[in-house]
Formats: sequence, structure tokens, C-alpha cells
Amino acid sequence: MAASDVVVVMDFDKTIIDCDSDNWVVDELGATELFNQLLPTMPWNSLMDRMMKELHSQGTKIEDIVAVLKRTPIHSRIIQAIKSAYALGCDMKIVSDANVFFIDTILKHHGLKECFSEINTNPSFVDEEGRLRIFPYHDFTEHPHGCPHPCPPNMCKAIVIERIQASLSAMEEKKTIIYMGDGLGDFCPSLKLGDGDYMLPRKDFPVWDLVCKNRSLIKAEVCEWSNGEEFEHALLHFITKITIDKSNTNGNNAAQLYSDCKVQTMPGSSHQAFSQTLYVPH
Repeated sequence: MAASDVVVVMDFDKTIIDCDSDNWVVDELGATELFNQLLPTMPWNSLMDRMMKELHSQGTKIEDIVAVLKRTPIHSRIIQAIKSAYALGCDMKIVSDANVFFIDTILKHHGLKECFSEINTNPSFVDEEGRLRIFPYHDFTEHPHGCPHPCPPNMCKAIVIERIQASLSAMEEKKTIIYMGDGLGDFCPSLKLGDGDYMLPRKDFPVWDLVCKNRSLIKAEVCEWSNGEEFEHALLHFITKITIDKSNTNGNNAAQLYSDCKVQTMPGSSHQAFSQTLYVPH
């Protein structure tokens, strides 16, 4: 496949979907007031498990949660971009502070589940009583990750990125990572990216602010995006760029590879010259 040397790592909330999945479920099920009351008393991840308990006790069924998740807002161009990247041969992974049940339900609903080789997120399952249980990715009570950056106690995404990089380093062909995210927790993994990798922060979101303030700490090339069209534009542009650069290095037919990449995009997608891309300077 043309882009088999590209590894795309994405956050989920406010990156793939256009909201926070936890807030979406709580709000749609009418539990916002209780959530806000309990928020100062416990970590977010623990609170979500507690909210599932409260909702279950009030008669909310798993089917109700699934119905809400299927209504989660997601831009059609993001769906197409993910399918295009997968069709081109990219290795697609998710690193998210959401949870397995929410992510799986949404991805399956939109036909995206098969596109991802890994989903790194907080574990969750439906127990014998029909209640959704949500647990931390890192057991922060027994084994805190100790990260000095603004990562939540239950997940440091840089640890996940380091594991991915370690597995990639064992491969014969060098892989290039494209990382896309929006939140504070996406800053720490951006520090682990190397020369030749790409960091794509969502503009005017917390990670974008941190990247702009600490640009000298990031070795990867940085390019911002704001919405579904720009998500698709940026992702497919850099997949094409990496593929052509690799092809030129190996002496292959770059023009043919570029044509292969264009074939995989939907009509009207943003594959014109990338002249309007906004790069974050060093």
C-alpha cells in the first residue's frame, strides 16, 4: 500500500468526534447537575464510573446510552478522511481519555472500527447487572505515572506513544508518525515525536496553546487545523507528502503514488495545493 510507512495516532474527543463523549452522554441523559455537583469531589475518570452507577439506579439502560452515543456529532469529512487514510494503508491508532465502550459504539456506528489497529483508552465493560463500569487506563492509586506535564492522573499519553515507538523501532522500514489532538493531554505525547514526524493540533484548543508557547520543545513539524474540512485536508496532505518523500528517497515513481493517494479521496475533498496551511513556527 502507498502509505504503509505512515502511522496515524489520533485523540478521540473533540478530534474525531466534535464533542467530549463523557459530557455528551451525561448531558443527553439529563444528569449534568449531578455531574457538576460531584466533579469537585473526585477525579474525572472515577466520576464517570459513579455517573454510570447513578444513571443505572435511575433506570437508564445500556440501550439508552448506545442511542445517545449514536447521535454524537462527527463531521462527515472526518469520517471520509479516516476511511481514506486506512484505504491508503496507514496504520491507524487511537489514544484517548474516553473509554472503550463509548469509542467502540461510535466507531462501529459510523463504520470506522475496522480502520484502527489499536484503541488505547480507559477500560470499560457492562457488568452482570447491566451497568456500565469505567476504570482508569493507569491505576493512579497504586502506580501513578508521575508525569510532570498536564496529563490526567489516569492516563499519560506519552507513555502510550513511547510504547508505540518502541514497537515501530523493531521494524525494518522506518515509520513516520502523524499525531492529531486537541486537549492538554495531547501535549505530552507531542514532546515524544521526532524529526520527520508531524504534530497536528486543533487550533484554539488547549494543546494548540501549549504547542505555541513551547514550540522549541517539539521536534516534529507542526500544522494546525480547525474543523472537519481542515482535518481531512491536513491529514491527507501529509500522508501524500510522506509517501512522495519516501518514494523519492527509494527512487520510485512519485507521480504515480500521488495519483494513488488522490484516488482514495472523496469528490471535492481538499487535495489542492496546501498553500493555505498554517504552520506554527519555531
